[in-house]
Amino acid sequence: MSRRDPKVRLLHMRDYARKAIAMAAEQVREDLAADEKLRLALTHLVELVGEAASQVPAETQARYTEIPWQKVISMRHRLIHGYDFVDYDILWDTIVGSLPELVNTLDRILGQDV
Repeated sequence: MSRRDPKVRLLHMRDYARKAIAMAAEQVREDLAADEKLRLALTHLVELVGEAASQVPAETQARYTEIPWQKVISMRHRLIHGYDFVDYDILWDTIVGSLPELVNTLDRILGQDV
């Protein structure tokens, strides 16, 4: 698989999302306030999901409209460019509320011929 293969980017999205979900699984929202390493790691993983999404070609994005591409990419932009203020409630809600569905969708897509 070439790095330009859209499947590689979809795999990256899924794998980074899975890592964020796993890291948050044994935590509660309050742990984010108390643990700088956890905040930095989860922020970075969500950034990576968005970066991988931004590298998926437009035609592939158009094919899989069930993925909220612009929301995923916008989250990355907010985290990268608004680094001096991260709303950790939104970050946490994204990880526990949205990423599991994204992973399920990516699993289904990756099970098809991408």
